[in-house]
Amino acid sequence: MRTPEPHRPLSGAGILRTALRRNLGAMTWGTVLMGLYQAGETAFPIALGLIVEHTLQDRSPGSLGMSIGALAVIITTVSLSWRFGMRVLQKANTTEAHRWRVQVAECGLQPVDRKIDLKSGEVLTIATEDADSTADIIEVVPLLISSLVAVVVAAVALGLADLRLGLLVIMGTVVILTILSVMSKRIGASTREQQARVARAGAKVADLITGLRPLHGFGGNHAAFVSYRKVSTEAKHQAVTVARVNGAYAGAAQALNAVLAAAVTLTAGWLAFDGQITIGELVMAVGLAQFIMEPLKMFSEMPKYVMMARASADRMALVLAAPPMSAPGPQRPAAGGDLEIDGIRYGTLRELKFRVAAGEFVAITAYQPRAAADFASILAVNVPPQEYDGTVRISGREIAELPVEAVREHMLVNPYDGEIFAGTLRTNIDPAGTSRTVPEAVEASMLTDVVALHRDGLDYAIRDRGANLSGGQRQRLSLARALAADTDVLVLHDPTTAVDAVTEQLIARNLVKLRRGRTTVVISSSPAVLDAADRVLVLDDGIITAEDTHRNLLATDEAYCLAVAR
Repeated sequence: MRTPEPHRPLSGAGILRTALRRNLGAMTWGTVLMGLYQAGETAFPIALGLIVEHTLQDRSPGSLGMSIGALAVIITTVSLSWRFGMRVLQKANTTEAHRWRVQVAECGLQPVDRKIDLKSGEVLTIATEDADSTADIIEVVPLLISSLVAVVVAAVALGLADLRLGLLVIMGTVVILTILSVMSKRIGASTREQQARVARAGAKVADLITGLRPLHGFGGNHAAFVSYRKVSTEAKHQAVTVARVNGAYAGAAQALNAVLAAAVTLTAGWLAFDGQITIGELVMAVGLAQFIMEPLKMFSEMPKYVMMARASADRMALVLAAPPMSAPGPQRPAAGGDLEIDGIRYGTLRELKFRVAAGEFVAITAYQPRAAADFASILAVNVPPQEYDGTVRISGREIAELPVEAVREHMLVNPYDGEIFAGTLRTNIDPAGTSRTVPEAVEASMLTDVVALHRDGLDYAIRDRGANLSGGQRQRLSLARALAADTDVLVLHDPTTAVDAVTEQLIARNLVKLRRGRTTVVISSSPAVLDAADRVLVLDDGIITAEDTHRNLLATDEAYCLAVAR
């Protein structure tokens, strides 16, 4: 799913502006309804004051009845405006949070500049907690405006009774907001640090879960636990700091609001005692002094939520503003093309150069595993083209000039440690549900025994990371997924290291049969795979040092024989 936004905002402020702009209609309606709610809440003590006034002075049943009717209208308005106003705002809030989650997830699934240095756990936190916190701005602004409406209505009503009361409310509100705005900056800085530490703790958990099996294997459980506890403790200490700052902010806001309410009440009492306002106006002033504390509290808390939303938006910008791997043109590779590597220098690779013709099955055996990994990373477009020297061409076009999506649709690079997801065998083999070659892929990868072993067949449930499969089964499932994609160019990195020799031989034969006429490159040291290939390239010390069939190399190259013979 793609968001409709043509350009991604590049800053936290830009993210907030985008959220506000595309929810302007919902915010307008929400502001009107919540303004009615706050106006009704403020009008309640005014109505009570009028009732007292009519009871004590006019003693008119008609006027009293009208006041009571007005009170009923006010109560109805307060109830309905709150109900529908919050419904509009929360729907917009939830929808906006969903949009940002999708956009962060989309961006996180695409290659970004490695300088960002965000792990998957941190991206997960940004896509959930930060997206939700950023979307809160949709509710914050209408609530801020509606609270201002309540303060203005109260100030006008009190000012009509006595100008000094109205001025007291206005000046007191300005003083309160000035003090709290300074405190909210501290909250923003503390919250930003807390979010970063929580994200690091989440990333640590993700890393530990990924490496759970090897940790069990060499007894590193305790060391891993100590490592996580350290990161989590740092997050806890920062959370306590944020809670302390929030507590101080809330306490200060409550105290300042109470002082203002007390000041209004005492001033009104003094004016009534002096005969400058009536008893009805006194009741109104005391009632307003009590009711105004709620909108003042809400009004004074808004700067805190704005700062929290800004901190979350700044973290989202780290992902959304990350530069792409390249700035490609609109071209796409031609169907069924060749693969050309021309003078690649990167990591352990130096002047790597060779060509695979369209429809050819080529095996590459790397004497240094690091060189194989570097080569696979470049073909998978996990390395920005500007970070290595040389050129990679598919169907005669440089991949630096092509969109990443187009490269991956044309050339699939299946890593040796392909992830297995929670779901079923079928959804792991064909995630999009569009492949027409699932049965052939299952057979070619020798996954048929796994399918036959379970009554549900391809609908057999797979646990997270393939926890209920063996290492060989996970590897064959990953291979089946790569074959089912049926891309023009397929690159496999060590696809048979976890299977037995007999299964390896059968997979090699099946690969040749299924991929006949399609360009296939296998990075492997498996004799069965090497023997099945049209030719074998030897990658040693970052360059191609030999090229021939597997059997000819066994007969003529002693180093090759020692490296691959089993």
